[in-house]
Amino acid sequence: MDDRTHLWNEFAAQLAVDSIRCTTAAGSGHPTSSMSAAHLTAVLYAEHLRTQVSDPDDPANDRFVLSKGHAAPVLYAALKAIGAISDEELLTLRKFGSPIQGHPAPVPELPWVDVATGSLGQGLPIGVGMAFAMRLNGSPGHVWVMVGDSEMAEGSVWESMETASFHGLAGLTAILDLNRLGQRGPTMHGGNASVFRDRAVAFGWHAIEIDGHDVVEIDAAYAEARHADRPTLIVARTEKGHGVSFLANAEGWHGKALSEEQAATAIQELGGERHLTITPPKPESFIPIEVSSPSVGEPPVYDGPAATREAFGDALAWLASQRPEIVVLDGEVGNSTYTDEVLGVAPERFFEVYIAEQTMVGAQVGLQALGKVAFSATFGAFFTRALDFVRMGAIGRADLRLCGSHAGVSIGEDGPSQMALEDLATMRAVNGATVLYPADGNATVKLVTAMCDLPGISYIRTTREATSSLYGPDEAFPVGGSKTLASSPDDRVTLVGAGITLHECVRAADALSGDGIVARVIDCYSVKPIDAPTLRRALDETGLIVVVEDHRIEGGIGDAVLEALAATGPLSGRLIKLAVTQMPGSGSPEELRAWAGIDRASIAERVRAAIA
Repeated sequence: MDDRTHLWNEFAAQLAVDSIRCTTAAGSGHPTSSMSAAHLTAVLYAEHLRTQVSDPDDPANDRFVLSKGHAAPVLYAALKAIGAISDEELLTLRKFGSPIQGHPAPVPELPWVDVATGSLGQGLPIGVGMAFAMRLNGSPGHVWVMVGDSEMAEGSVWESMETASFHGLAGLTAILDLNRLGQRGPTMHGGNASVFRDRAVAFGWHAIEIDGHDVVEIDAAYAEARHADRPTLIVARTEKGHGVSFLANAEGWHGKALSEEQAATAIQELGGERHLTITPPKPESFIPIEVSSPSVGEPPVYDGPAATREAFGDALAWLASQRPEIVVLDGEVGNSTYTDEVLGVAPERFFEVYIAEQTMVGAQVGLQALGKVAFSATFGAFFTRALDFVRMGAIGRADLRLCGSHAGVSIGEDGPSQMALEDLATMRAVNGATVLYPADGNATVKLVTAMCDLPGISYIRTTREATSSLYGPDEAFPVGGSKTLASSPDDRVTLVGAGITLHECVRAADALSGDGIVARVIDCYSVKPIDAPTLRRALDETGLIVVVEDHRIEGGIGDAVLEALAATGPLSGRLIKLAVTQMPGSGSPEELRAWAGIDRASIAERVRAAIA
């Protein structure tokens, strides 16, 4: 043990030195936050993180998530020590074009980093999802998440602690680097370790309090955590800037790199540079659990009125019966989003996280990182609670499939707190996202099926009320396409709708025909990417486009159409946007659409006025 103790301490010193070296070379970064975690990281990588360095995708591997992502230098230093990156690469920290970014992100050059972190409070929810995936696979792997004391103020941390306890995720360990100091001074509870220890116990976790610079205590705590019968929180008392006299436990150093002179002094105090090579322990071999489900047979088909939210659930259940990699997360609204249809075919792949949308999407990130095709669903309005997780998912190149139901004023009497009115604008702004909005059941089935194989973030918006069938089951709905429901050489206006407003556009076109006004009708079911050529042709041929949407007027389908048209060159014609412009209240769907000016009568009236 003395030899191992010496190795661990030497390795920790190397991690601290390398954290200083790379941040000084960068001229920015977080050396002191990395130094507080050096001993914790050293013992983990040298003794307890069971992983095949040559095969980072091995399903038997343990997983490490650095939730306190600003301490990225200590992670990169550990990757250097295990041979994943070179010293030259380490010293490109924060340089333009380098994969060694200021906060960890899973770029192709770093397959040992599973997820993006840096926005605090995300690592533990992601770890929950990884533990879910390991349980499904029957993997012997363990999930280790290092969190910082500042992020313990985030509600998502406590959401995920409750979720992990409820689901009995014994394969999950959180390591709290309690270094007392945050960005502007002491954290909320400073160095009071008992606060976090007692809270963890109250949340149903096993809790261990240790000296985070005593490698023997660290080693014993990790061994205890791996064999606990519940999730474990290790509360490690540490020092920011540990090991250097002018940095240790000193305020004012957060996020500051050392000068060349200061770095030389600090490295000398730490015993100089080292170039240890560490081989982490190998994972246990195992035979993955074979997942099987009763086959549902053919996909669902609709020949009459159906709510697209119900069609979403039917399609998901059918797909889950065909594809064992599909998993579904619910925010306690499965009987409204119809995700609970999956319980009939794959109950073990349905994860109820209750009213904890941040944990729902965070766990989804963790599940997809380990190869699952993960869907989550809730009311579209409630995804705003988890938007930061969606944003970080995009940064981490995560494949997330989201369904937002109860869209727009058309949900009716529940009122504005439940209405998704900003979701299209929000999701359109996410890097690389796909945004879909079907108008009937058969379109929904096709688009949900397509989502299974889409990279990046995809969002499908569904409607609460039943709508009539517009398409047959054999109709194709390519992402980036549109459908033209009515068209002729005599068209004088183009009505563009999606979801519920497409039905209003169809009825408005019928009303206008009685006045001798022939209208083209386009289903903009793919909001992003959008079918710009079809829209441009419609503007050129009819001279007037009226976009109708059950969404705020800012950032929705109208703006998507405008942007698409503007990108095609100079325009000749006019575009009118009909959307929600004021704060709604309660009422029937019909009353609210009329109030917002997006029902058939309002559309027809606006067209008549525009043409007159």
